[in-house]
Amino acid sequence: MEEPMRGPRREWLGILAKSDPALLEIIWTGLESHPGFTHLRSPETGLAMVRGRIGGTGAPFNLGEMSMTRCSVRLDSGGIGHGYVAGRNRRHAELVALMDALFQEPDAGLRHQQTVLPELRKQLQSTREQQQKRTAATRVDFFTMVRGED
Repeated sequence: MEEPMRGPRREWLGILAKSDPALLEIIWTGLESHPGFTHLRSPETGLAMVRGRIGGTGAPFNLGEMSMTRCSVRLDSGGIGHGYVAGRNRRHAELVALMDALFQEPDAGLRHQQTVLPELRKQLQSTREQQQKRTAATRVDFFTMVRGED
């Protein structure tokens, strides 16, 4: 079995895949230059099996299928990027692949990472906090009353 990807690329792919596609589009159009690219794999949507475990430690079981979209690109400079996102948004997968390839560029990759990723992390944290507030507003605290027997 192949070892899972580790390190900064794994982190940025996760951030890009979870980020708002509209924000990624704004960031992409705001770049000073847009590299030329060709599709190695045009954006395509399919299904992926989601597996689960009872309590996080039990035996794995097939929970169900979910829609996923993937894309692979090659920049004119030779860099290759891949994008996998949950759902059916083809442009989102393409933007993830483009930014993945851009972040791997030897000269400008680190600069792009340092400008783009903090903004996306901040947006994801804000979204997470808003979701936690909405969830907390509907929280019900249950308690047990002990009944005294005479």
